[in-house]
Amino acid sequence: MDFQKLCSFETFRQTWKHYGYGGNLEEVIEQEFQRMKGITFLDHAATTLYPESLIREFMQDMSRNVYGNPHSHNPSSRLTHDTVERVRYRVLQHFNVTPEEYSVIFTSGCTAALKLVAESFPWRPQTEGEAGSRFCYLTDSHTSVVGIRGLTSGWGVVTLPVSPQEVENRPKAAAQGEDVVCQTPHLFCYPAQSNFSGLKYPLSHVKGIQARHLYPACEHPGRWFVLLDAASHVSCSPLNLQDCPADFIPISFYKMFGFPTGLGALLVLKDAAGILRKTYFGGGTAAAYLSGEDYYVHALNISDRFEDGTVSFLDIIALNHGFDALYRITGGMHNIQLHTFGLARYTYILLSSLCHGSGRPVAQVYTEGQFESPSTQGAILNFNLMDSNGHIIGYSQVDRMASLYNIHVRTGCFCNTGACQSFLGISDQQMKRNLQAGHVCGDSIDLLDGQPTGSVRVSFGYMSTFEDCQKFLKFVVECFVEKPVRVDRERLQMLQTGTAAPQGVCEDQPMKTRDSKEYRNNERTKPGDAGLKRSGKSNVDAARTLTNIYIYPVKSCGAYEVHDWPAGPQGLLYDRGWMVVNGNGVCLSQKREQRLCLIHPQVRLPSNKLLLRAPGMDTISVPLEINTQMHTNDQVCQSKVCGDRVETVDCGDEAASWLSDFLGQPCRLIRLNPDFTREMKKKPSGAATSSSLSLVNEAQYLMINRASVELIQKLMSSRQDGSEGDQLLDTQNVISRFRANLVIAGEEPFEEDNWSHLIIGNTQFVVTGQCERCQMVGVDQETGTRTKEPLMSLSAYRAGKVTFGIYLTEQRPEDSTTPSVLSAGALIHPKLDIS
Repeated sequence: MDFQKLCSFETFRQTWKHYGYGGNLEEVIEQEFQRMKGITFLDHAATTLYPESLIREFMQDMSRNVYGNPHSHNPSSRLTHDTVERVRYRVLQHFNVTPEEYSVIFTSGCTAALKLVAESFPWRPQTEGEAGSRFCYLTDSHTSVVGIRGLTSGWGVVTLPVSPQEVENRPKAAAQGEDVVCQTPHLFCYPAQSNFSGLKYPLSHVKGIQARHLYPACEHPGRWFVLLDAASHVSCSPLNLQDCPADFIPISFYKMFGFPTGLGALLVLKDAAGILRKTYFGGGTAAAYLSGEDYYVHALNISDRFEDGTVSFLDIIALNHGFDALYRITGGMHNIQLHTFGLARYTYILLSSLCHGSGRPVAQVYTEGQFESPSTQGAILNFNLMDSNGHIIGYSQVDRMASLYNIHVRTGCFCNTGACQSFLGISDQQMKRNLQAGHVCGDSIDLLDGQPTGSVRVSFGYMSTFEDCQKFLKFVVECFVEKPVRVDRERLQMLQTGTAAPQGVCEDQPMKTRDSKEYRNNERTKPGDAGLKRSGKSNVDAARTLTNIYIYPVKSCGAYEVHDWPAGPQGLLYDRGWMVVNGNGVCLSQKREQRLCLIHPQVRLPSNKLLLRAPGMDTISVPLEINTQMHTNDQVCQSKVCGDRVETVDCGDEAASWLSDFLGQPCRLIRLNPDFTREMKKKPSGAATSSSLSLVNEAQYLMINRASVELIQKLMSSRQDGSEGDQLLDTQNVISRFRANLVIAGEEPFEEDNWSHLIIGNTQFVVTGQCERCQMVGVDQETGTRTKEPLMSLSAYRAGKVTFGIYLTEQRPEDSTTPSVLSAGALIHPKLDIS
């Protein structure tokens, strides 16, 4: 079957009849989510998007009413109190319970709600005469649930991780009389929906645990309470607490409405509320206390008792408008569940059926079922992509390519290590080895020894459309599928009919990993690698030259080419000495503001001026050197560059006004404070001392090789038929996109990847790593327009990380005070890394 036809809306509607909400969804998107034009947002499990009407009506509410502190009793305070109480009722109504059955405690989010339970639960430590409390959690739980053990372990409470397969009916342990009277409190935590895979766990577990019919409750006498982590579930699914009366239910509202953030709640069953203990008391939580002696009486109302201080009452009032918008647009959670499940199911069917021309599957999908029903599967799809040889493609590479298409996904382990280990087959020992190798949560180390450390997650929200699925699937095909595209028809048919189907193999071909013998024997060597590695020499004497030198005085703005230029302690003199920040003081880059490349700074050494030029703008200047003693406190500010805190100095209102006019948003020009030293995070191997940096991202210098550029150009030419109209780029255009300081004429493509040191003229450098590339190389530095090349061709060529160019740090003698000078035409003498 033709893949284009499979991706058609008509095919989708044949397999799912519950799309949309009975109206014109396209009009709703146009009215409510106009800001998302051109963006394919597939990260709703992290946060969904707010409709514009929610913000508009909330702001009108704020403009019409005066809301005072609800702890006072004046008219404005009573209005706040009554409105907040109305919101509590709406929250309970949404989950089909009443204030007589549950209480709503507002928190800063789901994690704060979990922490509240952990700190307030009446844990009994294990002693010689008593078994003590059990803290049990499903291994497929969010980090914030597992983190409760950080408190309980210090109190002598036994922690019991439980795999999903272990929660089953078992006969109760022999009571021997104590079962009737034992009231030892235990807590069992599990997610209503896995935030990793979207699997929905049976809500019947709540009553099963409470009645001690299920493991582990059946084996431990006492009173069992259930904490149902509903944060992921309630974003796209209804939750009827009449059917599953859990004792504690933590939620975060931004996952439901998109706004406000930093607000969640803990729903507490009234029958369980009395066990929670409160030690700290803050404003509003005390019925009475004495300051001179240890006398305290807590508030009777459980919400008052546990909401320390003044609640975020304006954000709570915003929930009113969140509920209004949600029901007005969709009609309710049941409709949202059907709509989003249909999109996830369709994406799963096609992605899991997609094959390379070689016949191998394109994706390994991490799921327990086959997306049979919205009652067992949420709107989340978790997977890794594989190349035509069956090797996993690192999630960072997928993420970078997705950004090129303006597709927003989530990658990593999603704060759910247990599920990540289970689905990816990562042992505890391997997790520890990964940490020793430098991998931590949230980084981009996606493959170690050829094995994935995480995966890719796409998730849908109530405003997601079929076009989102379509764009995502076409992106996968265009970037990662070896042509011709094939579809496993048998699997496709089985999935469409709802019958079980094997996953992960299209033509019964075994999957290879990078550790396999077959892979090691056939691993492709990059051009230039073989000859360099075979030589066995530590020095290469071939004639290589430095052809171009560029400095970028203002970070992310245009290049300034020079012929002879001094190198200071931070790299090329004045390179990335300034940067542009937005109205919130955040550094702007071409990833978000492409027009920065049209600003062309020029350094005039004799006149001590930095000139700023841009189309349609008069040229202005700022001084190169500043008198640090003339600074006022208003001029000195703190900023961040690549996670590093830097101290900067504002360059004045004239430059700010000029930048704001050109970029069409409030901006300011700031420069690194000359009195501030920014050290490299890691001393380069072989360097005598740690080096200081300007406002660069990673290292003092970035170098690229013309031979490597030309190879990528050839790849672009061979891919041109499928490049969706992108013009073939000339050599200079490609060089400018990689924004290097030093451009050399090398002998072989990517030979620089194997260099450990080099000498340019009389200046010595140590190689500190390879430069990982992102969608920013798609910005044409002459026009500011964005294209998919050269990143697509580079990604198709490079195995593993998408790198291009190497970082350098100058090996400057400690006693050297004379700046070195780099000159175009200088000879390059590299030294190979033969480790």
